[in-house]
Amino acid sequence: MPRKPPPQARQPRQARQPRPSRRSPTVSAPARPPRPRQSSRPRWGLRIATGVAALVLLAAGVGHLLVAELESGIHRVDAFGGLDDRPVDSDRGVNFLLVGTDGRDKITRAQKRRYRLGGAPCHCTDTMMLVHLSADRDRASVVSLPRDSYARIPAYTTPSGRVRPAHPQKLNAAYAEGGPSLTVRTVEHMTRVHIDHYLEVDFTSFMKTVDVVGGVTVCTTRPLKDRYTGLNLPAGTHALDGGQALQYVRSRHLDGAADLGRIRRQQRFLAAVIHQVTGSGTLLNPVKFGRVAATLLGSVRADRGFGAADMVALGQAMRGFTVESSEFVSVPVRLPGTPVKGLGSTLRWDRVRAARLFRALRQDRPLAVRRPERLRATLVDVPPSQVRVQVFNGTHTTGLARRTQRALRAGGFATVGAPADAASQGVRHTLIEYDPIWNRSVRSLAAALPGARLKPVARQGSVMRVTLGTDFRAVHPVRAEDPTAERGAAKAVTGAEVACP
Repeated sequence: MPRKPPPQARQPRQARQPRPSRRSPTVSAPARPPRPRQSSRPRWGLRIATGVAALVLLAAGVGHLLVAELESGIHRVDAFGGLDDRPVDSDRGVNFLLVGTDGRDKITRAQKRRYRLGGAPCHCTDTMMLVHLSADRDRASVVSLPRDSYARIPAYTTPSGRVRPAHPQKLNAAYAEGGPSLTVRTVEHMTRVHIDHYLEVDFTSFMKTVDVVGGVTVCTTRPLKDRYTGLNLPAGTHALDGGQALQYVRSRHLDGAADLGRIRRQQRFLAAVIHQVTGSGTLLNPVKFGRVAATLLGSVRADRGFGAADMVALGQAMRGFTVESSEFVSVPVRLPGTPVKGLGSTLRWDRVRAARLFRALRQDRPLAVRRPERLRATLVDVPPSQVRVQVFNGTHTTGLARRTQRALRAGGFATVGAPADAASQGVRHTLIEYDPIWNRSVRSLAAALPGARLKPVARQGSVMRVTLGTDFRAVHPVRAEDPTAERGAAKAVTGAEVACP
């Protein structure tokens, strides 16, 4: 495969090499040992590709000698050998395919008991992320590919020489059938995005890397408890060590969102990792970087074309990278899942929106709208779009109810009815009346109206009634802890929007 030149600063673009001629539509999959049939127990695959933060973002300020020494620890894999019919390489940025596996060979018995990592590893993957680094190296776009996505595995030749034709499967089955090369080929066929580099990490290195960067801070507006992983976090802000972080990104039994909810938590965690790394001086401290990189590189597998020169050039070009420079999205899917005979429930991509997403990636365009006002917003559990509210003016200030209802609507709340005057004016304290069955939703509205008093009213219904008092000042911005769920569909958000305020 023709290699891209390392992204050296101000280096003129080299002429593109002629594309290889079209070959047969089959590729030889690397020999892989047979695997026993998997039981129905939860799969403990690594839920987040830490390579985004550790291999790509941590290279700044490191000398060639140190990186060259670290490179010797990378386990190489042939991820591109024999591939044909590949998407055109546009040279607009660099695309990584990040794959997480469930390797646990170096985890102690005590850690397995504490973090509920029992059972033999399946040597499989159910986490994939496409990461696009923009041509100017000031933006990283992370696209999560759901593991249960319906896919057509391209035709390939087995180690015994048998040609297996293209067939339907879940996306994560590509790795089990044909390893990294078939995984790359399947993703390229589904997205038409040219993949430049392949990185594969396991959760052993994940735990150690989190520990060596000093832990990662996450926040939650509600308690998170999963008896399968042992995760037990009360509402609030928490500094997680490596084992706790692994529980956080593995958990899928916290709500009805299952894998899609877990993907969103993985994205929040990755944003927190980027915030931790870029804000702690790791990028500019060769000694600290050396410890982090050495920890990760001990178990990473990368394509043969990703080396020290690429790491140094990327790091030098991304010195100003921050959490605001990252953006996250999951491939839009159609819900509920679609059952397929022999595969179980699968997630079908929304063809129109998915095509639009990958076209933007190929064209090196931002995926998320930057909204600075969202950064000072208070995190809430229930998205404002799910909270219905009507406003009444309890003061002598003309037009206050109309202006406030307009401000609530601009903040994302579902305002209903026409604003009106309350039964009496001269009300001192702003009051929110609500039906007790909406006790979670009212917290989102209360966060937008600081100081308002709450009054439960049985059988009031779904609409909350706000009576403005003389103590009212302004509507405070709020944002859902999970902004991608505000409209029930995948939506790109910046790292700053999903990280803790």
